[in-house]
Amino acid sequence: MNAAGPLLAVRGLNVHIGESHILHGVSFDVRAGGITGLLGRNGVGKTTTLRGILGLVPRSGSVRLGETELVGLPVHAVVRQGVGYVPEDRDVFSGLTVTENLRLAERQGSVLRYDLVYELFPELKARGSQRAGTLSGGQQQMVALARALLNADNRILLIDEPTKGLAPLVVRNVVDALRRAAEVVTIVLVEQNLRVAHRLVRDVIVLDQGRVSFTGDVDALMNDPELARKHLGLVAAGAAH
Repeated sequence: MNAAGPLLAVRGLNVHIGESHILHGVSFDVRAGGITGLLGRNGVGKTTTLRGILGLVPRSGSVRLGETELVGLPVHAVVRQGVGYVPEDRDVFSGLTVTENLRLAERQGSVLRYDLVYELFPELKARGSQRAGTLSGGQQQMVALARALLNADNRILLIDEPTKGLAPLVVRNVVDALRRAAEVVTIVLVEQNLRVAHRLVRDVIVLDQGRVSFTGDVDALMNDPELARKHLGLVAAGAAH
């Protein structure tokens, strides 16, 4: 971590949904800059962790963004602290045009990065008048990412499985866009495609049954056969390349 400490510090995060105890005292740090990967097998609590940071599920513990405690704040207040969220299901407004979807993401008082958005996703500018519901899955993902990137006062983006279900060519485009986005904003990325994760992330946090089982450098995990097998179920080192 840098001398100023982590950008995001999660301590003892617990989430109960109904009778289920999903997260069990999850603790980790995210340093400023680049992409931190939140990895693990299906159903271990990765999406719940993102939702817990944002306040979309009942939570206890501590989530600090810089000097600001987020636990106890309503979701809209967390967003105003500079937390952007791209959910797994994208959540575009299908009846609105691409341009209208982007305008809805504009936050009053924020510097808007339309230049960056259209540099990364030129197709969105060309399809500005098209209804989002008629876009392909990859194009809808572009809209979802663009909305999170639009406000320059977002300090961190929580992005949940952005390549899920996309064609290989679209995956490459999304990877390129995320790499460029990480030059201007810190990203926490949930990604099941381990090849993609290895290409993008610097630090990793691995969850197992609602608990943190590993934190560290991505290469230390992916290039060690025993660690990769233990934490991710990989058969051999280098499988994520």
